[in-house]
Formats: sequence, structure tokens, C-alpha cells
Amino acid sequence: MGADHIERDAALADASGLSGRVPALVRPADAAQAAAVVAWCYERDVAMVPVGGRSGYSGGIVPAEADGGAPRDTVAIALDRLDRVRSFEPLLWRMEAEAGVITATIARRARENGLLFPPDPGAAEQSQLGGNLATNAGGPHAFKYGVTGRWVTGIEVVLAPGELVTFGGAVRKDVAGYDLRSLLIGSEGTLGLITAAWLRFVPAPGASLPVAAAYPSVREGCDAIDAVLGSGVVPAAVEYLDARCIAAAPPPFLHGAVGASLLVVCEAESEDDRAALLEAMGEDAVAAPANEVWRWREGVSIAVRAALGEKLSEDIAVPVDRLAEAIEGTVEIGARHALEGCSWGHAGDGNLHSSFLLEPGDAAMRERADAAARDLFAMARDLGGTASGEHGIGLLKAGQLSAQWAPAAVEAQRAIKRALDPKGLFNPGKKEP
Repeated sequence: MGADHIERDAALADASGLSGRVPALVRPADAAQAAAVVAWCYERDVAMVPVGGRSGYSGGIVPAEADGGAPRDTVAIALDRLDRVRSFEPLLWRMEAEAGVITATIARRARENGLLFPPDPGAAEQSQLGGNLATNAGGPHAFKYGVTGRWVTGIEVVLAPGELVTFGGAVRKDVAGYDLRSLLIGSEGTLGLITAAWLRFVPAPGASLPVAAAYPSVREGCDAIDAVLGSGVVPAAVEYLDARCIAAAPPPFLHGAVGASLLVVCEAESEDDRAALLEAMGEDAVAAPANEVWRWREGVSIAVRAALGEKLSEDIAVPVDRLAEAIEGTVEIGARHALEGCSWGHAGDGNLHSSFLLEPGDAAMRERADAAARDLFAMARDLGGTASGEHGIGLLKAGQLSAQWAPAAVEAQRAIKRALDPKGLFNPGKKEP
């Protein structure tokens, strides 16, 4: 690997606000070079941090400190040069793509051929397939279509101490061994380095037909969501915003929404389904233009951040029948810590982006927000939920699994880590209980 693909004393940061530095960042050109880097690191007891598009929200690419707080020898492995679509067979609805391929590229290639690649985790022009696989990323359309791993039939991965192997492939059904593909997907780079994946597609739906409605109370809005789920229609997406988020990002397609307590947006894929959703969501529901709805939805997080200039945002998930409690609880937790709390997210999955608004550089507000986040995780557990619905644990939520899981479950995860990474060198400090 040439010196021009090795960066010394490299800075690492993602969208979480966490940052750090590593002595070296390397950019292998292909899977064989990636395996060689892993082998070099494993032989010398050097920790490895995989780096994708740097759009994550959990600090997953930020290096952890060694025991005692001392910096550890760490090499960051950036996979942006692994950017080839190795094969694309639209008539067979499949593609083999490398880890550095941009999310938008995969979606565009599918769309141009009348196909759909449903995962839409955001930052489509920045996020990379490898990062989406590392966190098993979701997005608005995960309600109907599932998270990224559902659309993967095989992965190519570097395992310790530097072996390049594949689990699955172009085959659609394979129960010959343990489901190691699913184990690696979502492991946040702690068990191996994913270098490529075989993806499957479906024919694109005939239409994108959003329906929106605003409600005077959180409970009425959640009752409407229950009515949608009981309507017999499976919407492609079921999204929501609370009052503070509506004020920060007023929907241009629904005049009069500002001042409401909850905004609900669903997406139908046929005229009949849209009619059923309009009926389920109530007499004030309206049909909205798809391009306008999803362009607005992509900007919600930025608009909420801009309200005070900064925010701390988490991605808890609860059972759908406890969603109203979680929405109201987020505001109450914020008030308890003298902060504005708000939330928006994927209502159909019970997945909240619960946020606390901050002023940039205000250390006292940040300290209160960190305490509020701990209360938020506790609330999610009390409601039968989880500390992370789609962003992962990373550094930001270190320790939350021990609070969420029974000791035997914690030990099972540790045993898997020891088996696949006996030296503990793959992205240490992440995904740990």
C-alpha cells in the first residue's frame, strides 16, 4: 500500500459529536489489502477501527481508550476505496457491492432498473454500505421493508487473524450453518471487517402516496397510529413529529400544523391504500406530494439542531403501544433537567429520536443533557424497550447493555466476542455490555 494511502495522526469524528485521533489511518484498495492490514494488526496486537462515511450517531468510529484511560495503539481502516459494484443483475434482482459504495449509488442503480433497495438510513450521499451493515441501519421505510440486514444474502468479511471469508452469497436460502451473516451485520465492526455484500432487490412499488394529519394531543395522534395499524394496510412508512419539532420544521404540505401536539405522516403505495389511510387517520388527514414530504423529512434533524444551535439526540425504541408514554416522557425528562426535550421518528417501529436542545459550547447544558440521556435509557427499559433502535451502541451508549440485559445474556455476548476476536482488537470498547 502506497504512502499516499496512509495518513499519520488522523482525526476521527462522526455525527455524534464525539471525536478522537489515531496514530495511523490506512485506505486499502481492495479486500485483499484490507485482510493484509488486519493480519498485520493482529500479529502486533494493534487495535483496529473501521471507518465508513462518518455519518453515524453513536461514536462507532471514535477510538476507545485502553484500560486506565491511556491511549492505545490503533489503526483506523477506511473503506472508501472499496467502492466497486462488482456485479449487478437487474433481471435477477441482485447486486454484489463493496463496503465503500455510497447508499445513494445502490438506490439509484436499483431505481434506474425499475427496482427498489428499501433501506434509507439517511445521509444517502455520504453513508456507505459498510457502515450501514455495521449498524444494521434502518430508516423511515424499515416499517414495511425492514432494516439493511433483511436485504443481504451474503457478506465478505475479514476475520481474525486476517482471513478473508464469505458467509452466504448470491443464494437466497442457506441454512447450512449458523447464521453468521446476521451475527456480523449489526456488530459495529467488533467481530470482523465487512468488505462486501450481496444485496437483493424487489420491483419498485407503483406509487409513493403520503398522507399527513396533525392532532391536538399526543394521545390522539397515537390513537390514529393504532388505527392505521389496524386498517389492514401495511404503509411503507409511519412517521411522527412532536410539537417542538413541528415548530422547528413546519411541514409545507400541511398548513395549520404548527401548534398541534403530534404530526403523523404515512405512505401508501396504491390509491386504494391511500384511501384507507385517509379514513383511518381521520377527517383532517390530507394527501401530500411525495417529493415535498420526503425532502422536508430529510431536513427535520437539521432544523431541530438549529433551534438552539446544538442538540443531544438518542434513538430509543419502545413497543408501539407505549409510544405515547415515551413521547411525553421525553419532554418530562427534559424539563426535569432544565432542557427542552422533543422527539420525532419512526412511529410504526416505536423508534424515537428523543432529543435535548443545547446552546453550542455550553458545558453545563451538555452535562445536564448527558444526565437526561441516562434517564431516557432508563425510561425506555421501563417501557419494555431498548437504548438503541437503529444507531448502535458505539462509545456514546457504552454500558447500556448491562442495564438492559440479564447477566446470562451479557455473558453470551462476551463469549461470542472472545470466540471471534480472542485478542479484543476489532473496534474495542464498542458494543460492550
